Amino acid sequence: MICIHSPASTGQNPQSFFRHGNLRDHPETSERYRILLKAITGHEIIDATDHGTAPITAVHSPDYVEFLMTAWGRRQELAGITDQLVATQFPRVGMNARPTGLQGQLGFYLGDTSTSIRDDTWSAIAGSAHAAVDAADYALKAGKAYALCRPPGHHAYGGYGSGFCYLNNAAIAAQRLRDAGAKVAVLDIDVHHGNGTQGIFYGRDDVLTVSIHAETSAYFPFYSGYETETGTGAGEGFNINLALDHGLGDEPWLAAIAHGLEAIHAYGGTALVVSLGLDASEHDPIGVLKVTTSGFERAGALIASAALPMAIIQEGGYICDALPHNLAAFLNGAD
Repeated sequence: MICIHSPASTGQNPQSFFRHGNLRDHPETSERYRILLKAITGHEIIDATDHGTAPITAVHSPDYVEFLMTAWGRRQELAGITDQLVATQFPRVGMNARPTGLQGQLGFYLGDTSTSIRDDTWSAIAGSAHAAVDAADYALKAGKAYALCRPPGHHAYGGYGSGFCYLNNAAIAAQRLRDAGAKVAVLDIDVHHGNGTQGIFYGRDDVLTVSIHAETSAYFPFYSGYETETGTGAGEGFNINLALDHGLGDEPWLAAIAHGLEAIHAYGGTALVVSLGLDASEHDPIGVLKVTTSGFERAGALIASAALPMAIIQEGGYICDALPHNLAAFLNGAD
């Protein structure tokens, strides 16, 4: 399988974040990239092509992209900044103004304290997005491709980021396929709901979004991922959430994937974007499902059986001994 990566993924390397009221080690670091890159040894590995910002602004608002590109250069607006910018205030319902100051814009464009801006944030997230574009292009040429996108992207909406995510790589790949004439479906199998992807396509009927994730009423992202969320306007019926009880393992997870593939077949999809989260693993440090390495291999084979051009986009999956084995197993199954 063709595997695309960006060396810039060593950037955006935060060391800590707030979780459950405490300062903890940040799980989304550049070491994830190094581990995952080593796991795809044996595949054809190529560097991502720089596609500019056009594929990014096809799904993200220009003002948000400009903020991501320029925020670090504006750090002198705030006192005492050393290695990162972090949002501390956030708009709620009824608070709709876009402030002009940097601190206000941090909260306007970034949804939580885990999603910081550093000196190399833009290069890292842009490289991740470029890899997703290449994966879409190679999927149409070669049948399937894997993009080692790091940082991940499926919690990023069109106008703001959250949950370690800045640019929605899966949505960027889906739009690239859509622009090439494909009827696109996104299948998200990350343990967390793909809320950003859902949000980007929620009012559209030309991209079907299916998310299989752990139940969210007491788990990130908390406020979305419910089965009642089916789309709005033209998009009604084109969004599917399949939530699983915490602690479930291979068989319920694979059954949900099969259900999602049935919906994609009924939709008549001609190209598939897979948001590959490896954090459904039984060993993941922040996951709540119990999927085995064998389960990931079976999932890869099951999804590949749909026989659609497939762009596999890396989402979550955090550092543990099983992480590289789970990626290798999924790609082996998909091959």
